[in-house]
Amino acid sequence: MVPRVSLYLLMLAPVPTDRRLRRTVQLSAGLVLYGVTAAMMVLAGLGLDPWDVLHQGLSRTFGLGIGTWAILASFVVLLGWLPLRQRPGAGTIANAVVVGLVIDLTLALFDPPQATWARVALLVGGVAGNGVATGLYSGAGLGAGARDGLTTGIAALGHSIRAVRTSIEAAVLVAGFLLGGTVGIGTVLYALAIGPITHRTIPALAIGSRRDTSGRALQLAAASHKA
Repeated sequence: MVPRVSLYLLMLAPVPTDRRLRRTVQLSAGLVLYGVTAAMMVLAGLGLDPWDVLHQGLSRTFGLGIGTWAILASFVVLLGWLPLRQRPGAGTIANAVVVGLVIDLTLALFDPPQATWARVALLVGGVAGNGVATGLYSGAGLGAGARDGLTTGIAALGHSIRAVRTSIEAAVLVAGFLLGGTVGIGTVLYALAIGPITHRTIPALAIGSRRDTSGRALQLAAASHKA
């Protein structure tokens, strides 16, 4: 029984058989855009989303790039899927790696702007683009991101998605702030805007059945809007 359960947990969820090329292209575009827009928020220097506050705090305290810490944190979070019997998809693994690589590459290529208008533009564009990117990779139907999967897995035990997500993000936000991550107006803007944006982009960009490909993601978007 134990080997069988272990094998089940290590197996990736099956890839949908329809429109695989479109799913792959959409997933790739979403992950690259997510990494670029996350880096835009870092360059703006006006506050990050809770997880990137943690990644930045870890980077400032222990070294390594923000994107590298995003990758490491993703795989640590994936370990939390095991007792929840969550199965990662191909997109889950790609998400864990690609986003962090793109963040570090973007930050290596561009310097933070000095002009206030440019920083505000980066922040607003980063938040909006992040919402579109979430719709792209979620709608591809190739697997939830590590953090979203953890949230829905815990919620499946009988808890509110809104309560679970709020608790997790509050914990990582506090930890990241204590480690030196940037909390500011960008953090507030992200919290207020990302839910309404993804509530539109996820169903609009879903491939195939909206219920099958993005039902859990829509629940998360609604939870973000209410939180």
